[in-house]
Amino acid sequence: MIVKTLSLKNFRNHAYLTYDFSPKLNILTGPNAAGKTNVAEAIYFLSLARSFRANEETDLIQKGKDKAEINAVCEEGDLKRKIRIIITPEGKQIFINGKTISKISELSNVMNVLLFEPKDVLMFRGSPKTRRNFLDINLCKKSQPYLDYISRYNKVLKERNDLLKSDKVDPILLETTTEMLAKLSGPIVSYRQMYVKDINDILIKITRALTGEEGRLEIIYQPFIEYGKDFQKEALEAFKKSEERDLRQKMTTIGVHREDFSISLNGRDIGEFGSQGENRIVSLALKLSPYFLIEDKDKRPVVVLDDVMSELDQAHRIRLIKFVKKLEQVFITATKLEVEGAAQYQIKK
Repeated sequence: MIVKTLSLKNFRNHAYLTYDFSPKLNILTGPNAAGKTNVAEAIYFLSLARSFRANEETDLIQKGKDKAEINAVCEEGDLKRKIRIIITPEGKQIFINGKTISKISELSNVMNVLLFEPKDVLMFRGSPKTRRNFLDINLCKKSQPYLDYISRYNKVLKERNDLLKSDKVDPILLETTTEMLAKLSGPIVSYRQMYVKDINDILIKITRALTGEEGRLEIIYQPFIEYGKDFQKEALEAFKKSEERDLRQKMTTIGVHREDFSISLNGRDIGEFGSQGENRIVSLALKLSPYFLIEDKDKRPVVVLDDVMSELDQAHRIRLIKFVKKLEQVFITATKLEVEGAAQYQIKK
C-alpha cells in the first residue's frame, strides 16, 4: 500500500497543501510548528479515520473554517483508489472512489498505516490500555473474525456494566451477559496468544537490526485465563468469583478488557528496569513488527515515524535509516534530516 498523492484543505494549520509522494522513503522537514506532524496525522487518518493527537475532531478544522478535507490517491499493486474525508463539527464523511462508506474496516482494508510517535517511548511504563490498543488495532486490521469477536465482546461488556450500574440488578440478565462474555473471551485470548507468538518470532530480529546487539527480547502476554480446552468453564468461574466485587464497584473488574503484556529484555522487565534509550528502541521495534506479519507485499502498511530521530544518537539514526530503506513506503518527520536517495519535502510555516 502507498499514498501516491495527498491534498489537505483547512486541515490544522494547512489552508491548502498538496504533495506527490515517493513509493519508498519520504522525509518531511521544517521548523517546529510548521505542520510536519499535521501531515503525518492526515496520513494516519486515512487508515482509521481518527487522530493520534486530538480527542475532538473539531480540533482538526482550521480556525474560522466550517470543515476540513483530506483527499488521497492510494495504490495497492495495480489497484488505485481515491479516498476523500470531510470533517465537520457534526461529524465526518468518508468516500472511497466516490462511494460513501460507513464501516471503518472498509477504510482500513484500503489503507493501513503503522505509526510511531514520541509518546510511544512510554508504552511500557504507561497504562495497560495503551498496550491492549496496540494488540487490538493490529489484530483487527489483520483478522476480520477478531474484529467481529472484540466488537461483540465490547457490546456485551457495555450491557453488563450498564446493568451493574442500575439500582436493581436483574440476576437473570446478569447471568446471561456473564455467560456471553465467557463465551466470547476464548477466541479473543486465543488470537492474542497466537499474535504475540508471531511478534516474538520477528521482534528480536528487528531490535538486532536497529541496535547491532544480541539480546533476548520477548513479549509476555498476561491473559486473565490461560487458553485451553476448559477455558470457557474457567472463565465463567472467574467471572462468578468476581461478581460480588463487580456489584460493589458497579463495573466488570476482570476480563480481556483488563489484560496486559510486558516486554522482557535479557530477563528484565523493560518497563521497570529499561533505560530511556532501550525503551525507545524496543517500542520502535514493537510498532514496526506488524509490518512483517503481512505476507502480501502489496498489502504491507505505510510506515509513519513522527519525530523519531530527535532522541537517537548518530549510530542508531544510521541503523534506522538503513532498516527503513528496505521497507516499502515510509514517512519520517524531522526538523532537519537529509537522506541520500530519499524524497525530501520542506514544510514551511
